[in-house]
Amino acid sequence: MGAKIAPLMTVADLDVTPDDGNRYEVIEGELFVSGAPSISHQRIVYNLQMALGSYLVRNPMGILIPAPGVIFSDLSGVIPDLVFVSRARQPEIAAGEHVTGAPDLVIEVLSPGTENARRDRAVKLQLYGKYGVPEYWIVDPEQRAVEVYRQQQGSLERVGTFTDHDDITSPLFPDFRLRILNIFVL
Repeated sequence: MGAKIAPLMTVADLDVTPDDGNRYEVIEGELFVSGAPSISHQRIVYNLQMALGSYLVRNPMGILIPAPGVIFSDLSGVIPDLVFVSRARQPEIAAGEHVTGAPDLVIEVLSPGTENARRDRAVKLQLYGKYGVPEYWIVDPEQRAVEVYRQQQGSLERVGTFTDHDDITSPLFPDFRLRILNIFVL
């Protein structure tokens, strides 16, 4: 008897996952489940959303969306903590119920546990690079740091890791500066 090959999960299969407070994502046909985010995790997301949201009110160049479904293909659909979609790309990828394609910026806040960190730092990094996400921020509450990756020759490459008294900037947001320690005010 040969080895049994597990069938690939699809984005359509996610429609039948239970509504149990967990996050269900499928990446290249593999199902990933994570628990509901903690209060401290959500406060960090809120701080980022407020800083970027305030900037976007003054500079209406696109939309910031918390925890949207992002569909890259039939085999890859994820739920990042925050995404930014530029006004120019909004009609193309963010006109429906989900984002269908690469957002301009994806932000993930690490949840505790090595499996969560591996998913965001390896699996999602590769996924976002493959589908052309221009910029990816990984926020590490434990280290109080933000790793910034940018698209370079078909993959996301780390351009820096920023901590407490550093300011984070981005070519996506002219004149935007955010002191890293302000992200972690709980």
